[in-house]
Amino acid sequence: MIVRKAVLASLFCMLMGASLSQEWSGIRKKTIPVFLDSLQIDTLSIVPNSLLISDVSSSSFRVNYSTGILIWLTKPKLKQVELTYRVFPLAIESEYKRRSFDSVFYKFGIPSQRLISSSGSRRPLDFGKLNSNGSLGRSLSFGNRQDAVLNSNLNLQLNGYIGDSILLNAAISDNNIPIQPDGNTQNLNEFDQVYIQFSKDKWKLSVGDLDIRQDQMYFIQFYKRLQGLSFSTENKLNSRMQNQLLASGAVAKGKFTRNIFQGIEGNQGPYRLKGANQELFFIVLAGTERVFIDGELMQRGEDQDYIINYNTAEVTFMPKQMITKDKRIQIEFEYADRNYLNSQLYFNDKITVGNKFSVTVGYFGNTDAKNSPINQELSIERKQFLSGLGDRVSSALFPSASLDTSTQGSILYRKVDTLYGNNQQATVYVFETRAGIEKYSLSFTDLGEGEGNYVLDANAAANGKVFKWIAPDIQTGEKNGRYEPVLLLVAPRKQQVMSISTAWTPSQNSSLLVDLASSKFDVNRFSSLDKANDDGYAARMVFKNKYALPNHSKLSLQTAVNA
Repeated sequence: MIVRKAVLASLFCMLMGASLSQEWSGIRKKTIPVFLDSLQIDTLSIVPNSLLISDVSSSSFRVNYSTGILIWLTKPKLKQVELTYRVFPLAIESEYKRRSFDSVFYKFGIPSQRLISSSGSRRPLDFGKLNSNGSLGRSLSFGNRQDAVLNSNLNLQLNGYIGDSILLNAAISDNNIPIQPDGNTQNLNEFDQVYIQFSKDKWKLSVGDLDIRQDQMYFIQFYKRLQGLSFSTENKLNSRMQNQLLASGAVAKGKFTRNIFQGIEGNQGPYRLKGANQELFFIVLAGTERVFIDGELMQRGEDQDYIINYNTAEVTFMPKQMITKDKRIQIEFEYADRNYLNSQLYFNDKITVGNKFSVTVGYFGNTDAKNSPINQELSIERKQFLSGLGDRVSSALFPSASLDTSTQGSILYRKVDTLYGNNQQATVYVFETRAGIEKYSLSFTDLGEGEGNYVLDANAAANGKVFKWIAPDIQTGEKNGRYEPVLLLVAPRKQQVMSISTAWTPSQNSSLLVDLASSKFDVNRFSSLDKANDDGYAARMVFKNKYALPNHSKLSLQTAVNA
């Protein structure tokens, strides 16, 4: 039986060889240049030992017959050579199929397996062919000093293939009570996250809550927590060129700012952080802070350098890092303050040529939509007020007094003209409860000690805070309060950075980096004033070389030039 099968197999090969010889000769001739170390001479597989190169010894080259690649071991002195070889009617290492496995799987509708409990009940949520796990919870809270409250939380993970071999990965968590993680450990547990990723071959599309960090380009470095989408892909342009692309568009969750201050002798904290407009009450976005002491990056954790309370925006330093008056502290962070609809665009494209040269183009844009305010109301008068400030946005203090005739039970004031000192006149607001008098509703802002004319009135009989006017110093004119009936208006900003970075490595011991960048930073999009300093340009060059000293195997001279 075995002999019979062997005879049949031999006969089949002979018949196939005869048919190929009649219909397919496969003999090819080519003339190729000699300047590359390797070259693919044909897309089909080459018959072994059939390649002949005129006037070139067979010991000078090596051939990968299955892929059709010629590799020179010793380059001939000729500029071009003639090749004669025979090919198979196919590429042996290529994949041939009429239909992919996933297409077959979904075309014929193979049923998925469902999880069934011991009692026979099916799962409440069915995601078809996707693998899913997680929890959906409901809880009721009540007490002798609070009403009954229904809480819900969702924790869901999905993964599997959808459509034609598109891989889906999703992590969705939601709580009806927002939760910020504690900042006393090095690792954070994230809450209220929605993250969905689609991927196939070498591209990825991510949607939802994104963390994007850029630290590869010298002039574009950032870390952002966003809500939007991100697309990345990696393509091979040819045998020597590789392209990597990343593009994202999103809405920023918060605003970035930086606090720089000196430490207090023997005071480990807590140190209260301030916002970009000197705000004192805000929530820091978890995980976005970076703390530096004398230029050195600190680590978060009770057993490390510091801990942070994200809800109160307070940083406390651990005994491992003792604070003195000579310590220079710098803290960068993002906080939840969205005065405008803020959009962010980021683009990065890197082209690599071989192992010696690469070009990277990057763009970063962060823009406040000036006609889409969120946490503040902008009337025509307020917009006109901001348009006349130019870059003096720290002085955007707009009077908050508005005539009030209908509000019942609120704290109102009447306007009074008074004299103080040497017959100096001032218009002030005095707390008023009597009816039939023209009254105003005021919003007071804490400007700091000695920066305002009002203080808290502890003796006022009212259900809330009441402020009273304090006359300035008669001799110096300095203010004696810290509050003013004004609103701090936040101007919309626009920031753009464009950078081109090149890296060249001519040899193993030398490299040259060149970075060029241009930027635009407009701190007040309502104003056309003070625009001369909005544009900026920068350049950077770094050359490094390592030279091994002769007759010294362990000594070398390293040179670095930065400009």
